[in-house]
Amino acid sequence: MPDPSHDNFRQRVYQIVAAIPYGRLTTYGDVARLAGAPRAARQVGGLLSRLPEGSKLPWHRVVNRHGAISLSGEDFYRQLRVLQAEGLLLQDSGRFDLARCRWRPEDGD
Repeated sequence: MPDPSHDNFRQRVYQIVAAIPYGRLTTYGDVARLAGAPRAARQVGGLLSRLPEGSKLPWHRVVNRHGAISLSGEDFYRQLRVLQAEGLLLQDSGRFDLARCRWRPEDGD
């Protein structure tokens, strides 16, 4: 029997990620906090990594707490290409400027 609390968390994560606006980013930790589980950043990453191929959920708008893409190899470049197409520029440091493009709905974004 599936754990209903896990299903509820997953649904909240999907709703939050779906709400991230075009051209904005948030972090795994931000999503976890908004979903009511501030220590569950890794679980957010796990849920997003298991999305079915072709999912319309904008998983690519979620980065790590440093503003960097956590994926490697071709997955890194796939996420980078989509973010660049949305107008987000990777800095020389290999990070996105979270101070400029971070989405925080509690700030009225």
